[in-house]
Amino acid sequence: MDILTKTHRSWNMSRIRCKDTKPEVFVRSILHKAGYRFRKTVTKLPGKPDIVLPRYKLVIFIHGCFWHRHKNCKYAYMPKTRITFWEKKFARNITRQIIVNKALRKSGWKIIEIWECQTKIQDFEKRIISRVKRFTKKLAA
Repeated sequence: MDILTKTHRSWNMSRIRCKDTKPEVFVRSILHKAGYRFRKTVTKLPGKPDIVLPRYKLVIFIHGCFWHRHKNCKYAYMPKTRITFWEKKFARNITRQIIVNKALRKSGWKIIEIWECQTKIQDFEKRIISRVKRFTKKLAA
């Protein structure tokens, strides 16, 4: 049983952002400092990638561990109420991301997926830059 009214629950849910989240802003600032120029939330591409480096034909998704079900992550917990609803919701999210990834790869795009919890590790900045460099060197060659 939900302890909030429908109106209050709706208000809460409306505050959940789908773009410009803390992890996204953090990753964008790292990339910008490293000299990469990008587009954000490109709506014309499948799945509206969070970061697009058109020059390298590279897209970056920053996934929330809860919503995209990061395996073995403490943030990907299952709510204790309405379990059937949440299972269906999470399954749709995962299926949608698989379809989006296939469509992007078919169009020649390379994909980097970053999990929210990864942005909290100590040497994340070095790791993401080296990962992007590996992709951009491959694509530039």
